[in-house]
Amino acid sequence: MKLLVTGGAGFIGSAVVRHAIGAGVSVVNVDALTYAANIDSVKSISGSDLYHFEHVDIRDRAALDGVFSRHCPDAVMHLAAESHVDRSIDGPADFVSTNLLGTFNLLEAARSYWDAVGQHRHFRFHHVSTDEVFGSLPSDPSVKFTECTPYDPRSPYSASKAGSDHLVRAWYHTYGLPVVMTNCSNNYGPYHFPEKLIPVVIINALHGRRIPVYGDGQNIRDWLFVEDHARALMAVLREGKVGESYNIGGDSEASNIDIVRMICEILDNRLTRDRGTYADLIEFVADRPGHDRRYAIDAKKIRQDLGWEPSVTLERGLEMTVSWYIDNEDWWRPLLDRDGVGNRLGMARK
Repeated sequence: MKLLVTGGAGFIGSAVVRHAIGAGVSVVNVDALTYAANIDSVKSISGSDLYHFEHVDIRDRAALDGVFSRHCPDAVMHLAAESHVDRSIDGPADFVSTNLLGTFNLLEAARSYWDAVGQHRHFRFHHVSTDEVFGSLPSDPSVKFTECTPYDPRSPYSASKAGSDHLVRAWYHTYGLPVVMTNCSNNYGPYHFPEKLIPVVIINALHGRRIPVYGDGQNIRDWLFVEDHARALMAVLREGKVGESYNIGGDSEASNIDIVRMICEILDNRLTRDRGTYADLIEFVADRPGHDRRYAIDAKKIRQDLGWEPSVTLERGLEMTVSWYIDNEDWWRPLLDRDGVGNRLGMARK
């Protein structure tokens, strides 16, 4: 198989690229290398004969056509997206242009290629999305997002991803493009760009800086180790039913403040502070506008249909992640100088 991965220098995309190459899959990594990308995330496999890189923006239709013509992929996995909710509040235009227009261009390039090769029946277009398109859940632990949950996006980011999901479904129903779709819960793990909660907590703690927690810290997320997610994505690509959507979750609900305290405890066991504990650095700050209270994924369908299960517990995953950031400062330190990193974003109010 030759797989075209968009956003393969990003957090989830690079995990997919590493996993696919390790499984003997030929990969074409298409990435615009915007602020959140880091080509060093695929350094470990960049010398493989199975790996090819194309520095292309998915908003450039002509460039995409060239990539399809040169590489003739058997499948597409679409991960390229602007993804940080806080940035989407301050600058929604980039999210609309990349997540909506970019997805449209990729769909059209894929459809043109698929038509040109005789609508090969084994071709797949796998669109990767988020649980944030479903909105916010009540506190009742029995209520979770399913594949049938109505869409109710609350931020510019989630609205742009919801729109891209609808485009993909329309290209399946209207043009017959063979698509599969997934919606995942919050990912974490190595190579996570240092503007999301878990890497921010780790890096701030390592610097002895205050650890910001939005609102009361009781917002709940379902946490999914990124390498488990990569396995799930490849399973859906290979075995998922065309036209179907699959929810992918880690079955690990936890509040933000509990995540922060777990990380602080891991750090206390690894690196002794001169005075006090790492939890002493926690500081509650003004909440994000429109901050969804709870997300939780019901992953029954992918378990039953494809036999996928998360393999990394939240406790083990956080230990692995903290250790990785301690041992890989040369990867994350240069990223701290990128635009907006370390600054409080997303405080615009209606």
